[in-house]
Amino acid sequence: MRDTTVVPLLRTPDAERTLVGLSFFGGGTAAYRHWTANMPVGTDLVVLCYPGREGRFNEPFPRDWDELAADVTRAVRAADLGPYVLFGHSMSGWLAFDVAARLEAGGTRKPEALVVSSCNAPDRGLTAAELFPARQDDDQRLLEWMSTHGVLPSYVLEDADLTEVALELMRADIGVRDTFEYTGARVSVPLQVFSGGDDQLISADAGARWGGLTDGPHRHDVLGGGHFYTPEIWSALPARIASLDSAS
Repeated sequence: MRDTTVVPLLRTPDAERTLVGLSFFGGGTAAYRHWTANMPVGTDLVVLCYPGREGRFNEPFPRDWDELAADVTRAVRAADLGPYVLFGHSMSGWLAFDVAARLEAGGTRKPEALVVSSCNAPDRGLTAAELFPARQDDDQRLLEWMSTHGVLPSYVLEDADLTEVALELMRADIGVRDTFEYTGARVSVPLQVFSGGDDQLISADAGARWGGLTDGPHRHDVLGGGHFYTPEIWSALPARIASLDSAS
């Protein structure tokens, strides 16, 4: 049976490690396809698909944060990844952190490094910034947010059925996000934080706060653009991941 959870976007002979991307909220694996032309030598790229979308469309959406985090943790634990780096963008940055902490607590092979992008440190909890878009927003407002933040391809808006699916997925993700609670988790792996210099959602102390959640080395890189940077920066982002330098 074909694995619909671990989606390989780039496989190369004799790869030294794998970059594992987590789908960000309201989106799927498509945004990571831009990375395939910019991967460091010796690095494979896979993306994890969550229940309720793409190849797992027939599965029910996770009911809450814990159910989603448990699903992703099982998938990483079961996958034959070899050495790997775990990446999460926006709310999936929190998910990547949570999954890394769960893997460490369970004594499972942990990532060589954790990379989080465009997200505040989770120990702040859900603030007004993290609660946008909100579950009470109407369809038009959700579509505007998804279009503005790059998680909604233009062709989706041209198809009523695809638009309905996109809205259903986004509302399911909002419901999961709203159940998040920081439980005091920490990690021990190297941690790299990316944020956009024009991203108004990210607090000024984000890098320092994230650094306080790992016992390993950490760094914070501020990039051009907003929540999704610029298209050029996003496409070339793997080249900026410090833990992949040795693969080049």
